[in-house]
Amino acid sequence: MKHYSFEELKVGVSESFKVTVTEEMIDAFRKMSGDENPLHCDEEYAEKCGFAGRVVYGMLTASFFSTLAGVYLPGERCLLQEVNSRFRAPVYAGDELTVEGSVKERHEGFKRIRILATIRNQDGKKVSSAEIWAGVRE
Repeated sequence: MKHYSFEELKVGVSESFKVTVTEEMIDAFRKMSGDENPLHCDEEYAEKCGFAGRVVYGMLTASFFSTLAGVYLPGERCLLQEVNSRFRAPVYAGDELTVEGSVKERHEGFKRIRILATIRNQDGKKVSSAEIWAGVRE
């Protein structure tokens, strides 16, 4: 876990990490959220809809933006305030995702930063993007 102070978080500071989405993650998210949409639960249904298989929940993918802020940028001192995410391409079980973020703005008075973030799959395709606002606790 990173421990950035507000003073260390200059515009341009970046962090990234990789995660592989598993069937177990998808099933756990399904149980936790109660989302039974067959696009996420039924392989055959998803294929009939033109996808390569069950589609990973967009919100499961977006949860990695929380990991980015809460563990990496700024890390321990993070107070996540807002995440505006976009889903750009489907994610499937077995995809290796690279989550990256960079500080784009600092607000001294509120000790808060704006992070622009992306998630790319193993082929380099952007599957999600986000604007993240996070307070940085002392």
